Amino acid sequence: MSHPELRPRPPSPLVEVVDERFAARGVRLLLKRDDLVHPELPGNKWRKLAPNLRAALEAGHGEVVTFGGAYSNHLRATAAAGRLLGLRTTGIVRGDELADRPLNDSLARCAADGMRLCFVTRSDYRRKAEPRTRDRLLAEAGAAGAYVVPEGGSNALALRGCAGLGHELRGAADVVAVACGTGGTLAGLAAGLDPGQRALGVPVLAGGFLGAEIRSLQEAAFGGPAGDWSLAEGFDHGGYARVPDALEAFAADFGARHGFPVERIYVAKLLWALVALTASGTFPDGTTLAAVVTGRP
Repeated sequence: MSHPELRPRPPSPLVEVVDERFAARGVRLLLKRDDLVHPELPGNKWRKLAPNLRAALEAGHGEVVTFGGAYSNHLRATAAAGRLLGLRTTGIVRGDELADRPLNDSLARCAADGMRLCFVTRSDYRRKAEPRTRDRLLAEAGAAGAYVVPEGGSNALALRGCAGLGHELRGAADVVAVACGTGGTLAGLAAGLDPGQRALGVPVLAGGFLGAEIRSLQEAAFGGPAGDWSLAEGFDHGGYARVPDALEAFAADFGARHGFPVERIYVAKLLWALVALTASGTFPDGTTLAAVVTGRP
């Protein structure tokens, strides 16, 4: 596929930052600025979407349909990609009660980029992976023949795209940490790292369900377990899209210290977790830690 938006891009920058909260424990902190990998599809969104969109175009699909909540970065990225590639996009959105309300900033951006939004009940949304429910939702959305990208973009193609992130970090760090929503980025990242490197995921949702999901994703993409990975639970700050005052203040301070805007839903929770884990002695003296910055505010 020769479309310029889908061509391989240079590795995103890897920069060292000096922060006494890490230095005091003998930990070296690197930021993998994957938020800079693409101007409109930052970080893991580009890595997940590019192989799926390439497959859609090669198969002759003119429309992509996907799923997400009212604040989904994935929906927003898919809408932007559709505009860039000339693909029609449909977003199936969790919560039919939202249909009669003004669009929030995230969904308004999706609509401005041409995405058709279809709001469904939360019970239907929970069952969207069941073939009968999925087919009915697609038919009701008028997208029965569209190329389907799953919620969060996480499927076998996406994991292979995220493995490229691991390849870029080979030999650069002992531990590579990333925030997790659906688990696809961590699953691919771990597969791409060298033996001896470890991937650490920080879930932004409570519930403890991601481990099984990551194993299932790796089975589909690679035929079995791939890489050394683990999860650091308990840093969701009350759930997805919850940004308590303490987290807001932490993100603003971190951004001011190091000169970049910290995205609140994923990246702030990741960085908070790494500060807390470092303070508790989780990372031995001499560890080089890389934090993947997956998105922008």
